[in-house]
Amino acid sequence: MRNPLHTPLVAVLQNEVLLNTKRVAPYALMVLFSANAILWWGWGPAVARGWATNSDFYISRNMGGFSIILGLPIFTAVIMGDPVIRDFKLGIVPLIFSRPISRATYLLGKFCGSFFVLVCCQSAFAFTFFLLQAVPFKGMVVLPWRALPYFKHFLFTVVISHLILAAIYFTVGTLTRNSKIVYGLAALFYPLYIACGLLMRPLSIWWKAFLDPMGFGARNSFEPTEPWHQTAEFLNQHPVSYNSLLIANRGWMICLSAVCLFILYLRFSITERPGKPKEFSWLSLSTASEGVYASDATDLLQTDSTFVRPSLAAASEPLPRVITANEKFSDSVKKLLAAVGVEFRLLRAERSLIVLLPLALVLSIFDVAFFRVTPEISYSATYATGTANAMLLFLIGISVFYTGEAMHRDRELRIEPVLWSMPASNGVLLMSKFFATLALTLSLVVLIGVTAIATQFLRGHRPVELRPYLLTYSLIVFPGLVFLAAMALLLNVVLREKYVTYAMSVGVGAAMFYLYSMGYVNWLYNPVSYHLWKYADLVGGNRSVLLWQRSFWLAVALLLLALAHVCFARKMSPDVSRAVR
Repeated sequence: MRNPLHTPLVAVLQNEVLLNTKRVAPYALMVLFSANAILWWGWGPAVARGWATNSDFYISRNMGGFSIILGLPIFTAVIMGDPVIRDFKLGIVPLIFSRPISRATYLLGKFCGSFFVLVCCQSAFAFTFFLLQAVPFKGMVVLPWRALPYFKHFLFTVVISHLILAAIYFTVGTLTRNSKIVYGLAALFYPLYIACGLLMRPLSIWWKAFLDPMGFGARNSFEPTEPWHQTAEFLNQHPVSYNSLLIANRGWMICLSAVCLFILYLRFSITERPGKPKEFSWLSLSTASEGVYASDATDLLQTDSTFVRPSLAAASEPLPRVITANEKFSDSVKKLLAAVGVEFRLLRAERSLIVLLPLALVLSIFDVAFFRVTPEISYSATYATGTANAMLLFLIGISVFYTGEAMHRDRELRIEPVLWSMPASNGVLLMSKFFATLALTLSLVVLIGVTAIATQFLRGHRPVELRPYLLTYSLIVFPGLVFLAAMALLLNVVLREKYVTYAMSVGVGAAMFYLYSMGYVNWLYNPVSYHLWKYADLVGGNRSVLLWQRSFWLAVALLLLALAHVCFARKMSPDVSRAVR
């Protein structure tokens, strides 16, 4: 009998797992998830409310929060978005299919291997939460040791919820062969999830629970109602058992995942998709009368043709004098401007911007466009303040992800050695990517500002003043943009791994916003001045203090750029540096 472990499917699966063990991103996600489990265990609401940290209720609550908040779709996209794309970029797909491997075996092995790695990363949260039962904490209620609730809630709440997301991301990434589209789709998860919830309001509770991919609609049917108003004794002894509605929801999500993979199998091809055919062009070939035929060198000298033998006089002329060029500061500025233009055009050509920019524009002006606007000082001040706060999340995402794409694009296209051999300094190579990302985010800010002004005018909230927009965007938004772009640049230079940078950025950002929501908003660790200002501060007596704070973060951004320049991997000796100039 054939050993079931010695099959092509298992070989592809094992190879995918081994490839992921060489990456830093899975280990970074494990550390992040474990740290979050410790944070929710010791500094969550359990101690203050007397909830047992290993009760059925609290385990289910934390698994649900982890699945929808920290088990972010972007982390699932990081692992599941590019397993097949990576093989196409390396050019090894024809070699793989030269072996006796079918399309179904290849795709299923890639998916199962990547999803296994994702589940291992997510299990760090559950495993850490399980081990914390043995760690004493003052004032914490702990029930007798248990293991089954951790496994049960992790499987039903986290694994199956992210199975459907993993199938969608894997299908989209494999068919489009563009990981940026996968990241854009992951960024759209929350807006789409909220929009679908609003659209399903007229449906019955059974349909809403059955169609919810995360299963939260079905969870409401068996979890205790209004847990904040229940006693701790009741919640600690309350058993959380899954009813038929949630089981049907989970089974439906598994079926949808299988349907996604089946569609992928039908549409997958190892050849490139045919592009738009080019127009025919005529190739003029020379006739026989235009050719030159000679039997020896004397005929070449006598014929009147384009093939002319160089004279001895020309050969004896001295070589032109070589001088050092590009020593002026203006030459470096010209190189920087040219590089910024190239980088900005490359960022502008990203297909994910087609989805991301309209989404950012709509959501940034959503409150001021569709809800009642109560003027704080003036309508323009309220519109400017509202849009500045609403666009913050998108500005962070664009700074992080598009800086990463700009920094790692050259390496992925295998042209980094060519660029490093060009007569340009490290500052030109780094600052071009920094300024291109900054220009992209500023373009979004300008677009949102113009749209907000037009919305204010169309809603009849006059007069329309430009000064509040200019003050808000220049004093509050712009320093934050400079810091975010500089920080993203430094992380990409130091970590040298795109997915690790994404995971680190998302983890740090989530932790900071968690602290901000708890009231820790001091300006020393609040580079975007989240909940630290009002428009009255920009025109009142606190303006000088706010200016000093924003100037401090601009100085920090300059320090980060200097560190990125020092840590940049392209090193040149003084002799080589003089030669390339």
